[in-house]
Amino acid sequence: MSVYACKSCGGEIVADATTGATSCPYCGNQVVMQGQFSGALKPDLVIPFKLDKKAAKEALKKHFKGKKFVPKAFLAENKLDEIKGVYVPHWLFSCDAVVNATYQAEKYRHWSDSKNNYTETTAFNIYRSGSIGFDNVPVDGSTKMPDDLMESIEPFNINEAVPFNTAYLAGYLADKYDVDVNQSMGRANERIQASALDAFEDTVEGYNAVTPMQAAMQVANGSYKYALYPVWILNVKWKGQNHTFAMNGQTGKFVGNIPTEEKKAKLIGGLGGAAVGALIYIIINIISSL
Repeated sequence: MSVYACKSCGGEIVADATTGATSCPYCGNQVVMQGQFSGALKPDLVIPFKLDKKAAKEALKKHFKGKKFVPKAFLAENKLDEIKGVYVPHWLFSCDAVVNATYQAEKYRHWSDSKNNYTETTAFNIYRSGSIGFDNVPVDGSTKMPDDLMESIEPFNINEAVPFNTAYLAGYLADKYDVDVNQSMGRANERIQASALDAFEDTVEGYNAVTPMQAAMQVANGSYKYALYPVWILNVKWKGQNHTFAMNGQTGKFVGNIPTEEKKAKLIGGLGGAAVGALIYIIINIISSL
């Protein structure tokens, strides 16, 4: 933990080592810890917030609306305990990926005569080789934010990013990274490899079935940037438990898990199964009567 002095009222602000911007608990003045974003710690880019707190609250209401199996008590009793706009640190990786991949593919031909139905299967061994470029693949650089939550509100439009300036932090919270670039490379490679292999598999067209066999990838011309992404975090409390939701502060994409009423879900599932069973029974009776 570190102690900072508010320049407005002189009050002491206690924050953890990664906090870069917060508000004074005494006077509400916005405080930016300049040392957290200077020198080697200075971000290259920042995507400014386009959506405000009101938009985040409306998105939460919309997210609740029309959801099946949500307990009525949750909709009536949940309390928005906290809402905060946070600039989340991200590492952005760019590279060229060289891929070599093999696939087994099949084509089917069907025909019939007066006695039998026939299927002819033709097998193919397919090879793909080439390179594909990636720009600004993001990896969350904060241990405070679950990676799956941050990736769920992607994509962010990096074309709207601007050179970093602490003025953009006014009115928001901000953290510096506590997962460095080297620690983030593993996740970046996973994302790049998955996307590259999907792109190459999509080129194997015109077959009835395609099975990946082997693939190898090499990365070249790698580079990285440090950026801050705008995220609204909403914490909803119900029955003593916190439910966390997140909204992309640029595009408005909203994610979060809502509690479900298991009994209602099982009942609907059971009724669906019963309806299918009744339909099968009716069909059998019709066939038997013919």
